[in-house]
Formats: sequence, structure tokens, C-alpha cells
Amino acid sequence: MLAYIIRRLFLIVPTLLAIMVINFVVIQLAPGGPVEQMIGQLTGQGVLATERITRTGTGELQAMPGAQDVSSKYRGAQGLDPEFVKELERLYGFDKPLHIRFVEMIGNYVMFDFGESFFRDRKVVDLVIEKMPVSISLGIWTTLLVYLISIPLGVGKAVRDGSRFDIWTSVVVVIGTAIPGFLFAIMLVVVFAGGSYFDWFPLRGLVSENWSELGWPDRIADYFWHMALPIAAMVIGGFAGLTMLTKNSFLDQINQQYVTTARAKGLTEGRVLYGHVFRNAMLIVIAGFPSAFISILFTGALLIEVIFSLDGLGLLGFEAAINRDYPVMFATLFFFSLLGLLMNLVGDLMYTVIDPRIDFERREV
Repeated sequence: MLAYIIRRLFLIVPTLLAIMVINFVVIQLAPGGPVEQMIGQLTGQGVLATERITRTGTGELQAMPGAQDVSSKYRGAQGLDPEFVKELERLYGFDKPLHIRFVEMIGNYVMFDFGESFFRDRKVVDLVIEKMPVSISLGIWTTLLVYLISIPLGVGKAVRDGSRFDIWTSVVVVIGTAIPGFLFAIMLVVVFAGGSYFDWFPLRGLVSENWSELGWPDRIADYFWHMALPIAAMVIGGFAGLTMLTKNSFLDQINQQYVTTARAKGLTEGRVLYGHVFRNAMLIVIAGFPSAFISILFTGALLIEVIFSLDGLGLLGFEAAINRDYPVMFATLFFFSLLGLLMNLVGDLMYTVIDPRIDFERREV
């Protein structure tokens, strides 16, 4: 097992490098980069086309008389001083070739230097740490609730396949599949957060403003009071698929020959179900927990964060993409890709924990 883990860890390096190369090239070639973003902000603030804008000793931009540039490769830069445009390129590192910028970026990442945001004037690490509590809260509680609901429900549907219970719960599963999480979130806001009916839950933030003044029991209650609606909206959109996966996995195992043999030996239905079927059926479901957590944590909460005014990693990544904030985009991509690859390894190792008969040492990687 140790040799397998070492091989997988070594494979992470080229995989992560390929992810970064592809995304770096695609994003760099996309229009509307940070230089164009800054030019658009400056010209939108009424900067004269005949003025040159330079940085003073305090780091502020200052307009100076200058020549006009009638042909620029940046959209909206016509009429700006060429020296000012070159200064913007130096400011954002675009005065260097593409491959040099990539090598320097990866070198900094290896040294755990993720740079500073172009438009927030803060270190990327500080931004991620600041937004992390919201995303971790949504990810952990949503994943746990989805599994706690889906596994018993899926097992019950498999055992009672074709019964009235199976039919009615299938209606619930279909509704959960058909209704997007963000649409359910809007409905919760309208009904329970002061939209049109009740005003039972808050609509903004992870905790109340006076949270630090509360005692610990009240702090915990306030935290879950704020998280109730967002988590409910995410659970409704995530439990349906896992429920059906659990049911189908159990049905597949129940029809196996070893189950028939166990029943023929006189074992009780509970012994057959939880002593033999459960471990085999839950292999794919439980082993996928790390990947499911990463998926919910970093990709499934953007619209929920927007609707409930939660400032998390999803919103941070969306704003970075809109503003072409490259340090935030690439640093978070690097970190989350690395975390995802490590979680895939953890998921594979969980197979051996659930079923010791699985031996990755005998597999060719």
C-alpha cells in the first residue's frame, strides 16, 4: 500500500502541472485581461485621453500630460499614452513573455507565495482564509446531511423495491432532481426570510453582528440559525442522486448469488442485509465521500452564497473571474486542484478501509 501511495503522490505533480498549463493558456488568451480592466476603470472615471497616468511615490496613479496612442492592442486604450499602457503591463507582469510568467508563477507557488490580488490589494492567502469559514460550513453540513438522508432512504427503497414506500419516496426524489437548488433557495427566502410570508430566518451573513457578545450556547444557536436555509437549499439539490445510487447499488448486491446462499443458510434478513450486503453496496457510496465534499465545497455554492449574501469562496472565485483577477484565479485553482487530487487518493484508500480484500499493490498504475 505504501508503494501505491508514493506512486499516486508522484503522479499528482504532472497532473497538477497539466491543469495549470491548460488553464493558464486559456485564461491568458481570453479577452478582457487585468490591463484592459484597469484601462476601462480609468477611462470610465473621466481620465482625459491626452493625459498620461503614472504611479507616484505613494503608489497612487497620477495623470500627466502625454502623447496619444491611436493604435493599441488593448480595447479602450486608444488615445492613452503608450508609456502609461506599458507601465500597466509592468504593473501586472504582462511585460514578460507568456512562458516566463508561468514559470515564475509556479516557482512562487512552490515557495507558498501566492501573490496579491490585483483589485483588492490584499494577499490571496488572506482572502481565501477569510472566505473559508462560509464555504467549509456549507460543505461540511451539506455533505453530512446528504449522506445521512440518502443512505437510509436508499437502503429503504432497495429493501422495499416496488412498494408504496418506494413509489412515494421516488416522487420526492424526482422533485429534488427537478428543482434546482438556487430555485429552492429563492422559495425559502420568499417564505421564511421575510420575503412575503414569514420572517423567521436571517438573510445575510454567517452569524449576527453581536455574535462575539453572546455566550457559547447562543453563538451555536445563532450560527445554525443563519445556516439553516442555505444548507436546506443545498441538501434538496444533492440528496436525490446519492439516494438513487445507494438504492441501485443495494439492488445489485441483493440479487447476487452470495445473498441467496446466506438466506438459504437460515440467516436473518437483518444479518444478510447489514452483515453481507451493506459493506459491498456501500463501497462506492462511502468511498466517494471525499470527492463529494470537495465538489459541494468549491463548486456547488455560488448561487446559494449570492442569494443568502454569504461571502464565501464561490463568490470570491466568481468575482475574480469577472474582474480577471489572475492571482486569485490561479492561486485558488492551484490550491483546490491539489486538494481535489489528494482527496481522490483518500477516496481510493477508503476502498481498502471499507473492504480489506481490495489490494492496490497488485494493480498496475
